[in-house]
Amino acid sequence: MQTKPHWKPDIDYSSCRFIIRRLDASNQVKTAEIPVARLPMIGFIYVTSGEVLVEADGNPYLCQPGHVLIIPAQCPFSICYYHDTTGYTGGFNASALTDARALRYITAPLHQAFWFDEGVFMSELFNMLLISFEKKDLVFIEKGLDLFLSRIKSGQSPVIPDTVNRFLESVFNPDNDIKTLSSYAVQAGISENYLSRQIKQHTGRSVGAWIDIVRTIRAKKLLADSSVSIIDVAAAVGLDDQSYFARFFKRQTGMTPSEFRKVMQG
Repeated sequence: MQTKPHWKPDIDYSSCRFIIRRLDASNQVKTAEIPVARLPMIGFIYVTSGEVLVEADGNPYLCQPGHVLIIPAQCPFSICYYHDTTGYTGGFNASALTDARALRYITAPLHQAFWFDEGVFMSELFNMLLISFEKKDLVFIEKGLDLFLSRIKSGQSPVIPDTVNRFLESVFNPDNDIKTLSSYAVQAGISENYLSRQIKQHTGRSVGAWIDIVRTIRAKKLLADSSVSIIDVAAAVGLDDQSYFARFFKRQTGMTPSEFRKVMQG
C-alpha cells in the first residue's frame, strides 16, 4: 500500500498531540489530485529517497534525500510533485514537547538539509519516532521531538536560491503556459546558461527535464477527461504534433496516450 505525502482535508487533526506516518510513494501525481491543506499543528516532511516539491505559504520547496520541511500551524501547503518519495510526514503541537521554546523560531516554513552521518541519524530518529507512536510511547516521543528540534537551525536560509524557486513556482503554476528555456530566462532576467546552471546545480535536473515533468503531469490530467481529444491534449501541453506527443508520452510513462486513457477509464 502506498502512503502519499499529502494530507486529507476531511480529517480532523485538532485533537492530535503528535502524528507520524511513513511515506512510500512512487511515480508522478497529477496536481488536481492533491488538495491544499492547513494543519492545526506544526507539520513536517522528511525525505529519505526520491524528491517532493511542496508549495507552502506561496513558496516552492524542493525536498530531496536528507531534507526536512517544517510547516507552521495553519500555513497553507500542497504537494506540486513527487517521484519515488520515501520518508516520513507528520505533525505535532506544543503539548507534545517538554520545552516549547524551540517553536518560537517556526513562524514561516523552514527548509533544512542534513548531510552524511547527520542525515543517517535523522532518518533513524524519525524511524524511532514512528515506532514509538505505534507503541504509544509518549516519553520517547517527547524526547525524540526535543532532539529533532535541537538540530533545527533558526533562521536557516532556503536550500535553493530565489532564482530556482521562482522557476519552479512558474513552471508548476497551472495557470501558466509551458515555456521554453529562453522564455524562462527572459522572465527571470538572466541568461539561459546561468539559469540552466542554477537549476541543474540546485535540483539535480535540467530545465528541460522539469518542463517534461510538468508537461507529463498536465497531459495525464487532460487524458483522464475522455471528452478531450488526444490532439487537443497535445496542443494544450505545447506539442502540436500528435505523433511526437505520443512518442514523448510513452517515453515518460511507458504507455501511449490511448493506453493511459484506457487505464484511467478502468
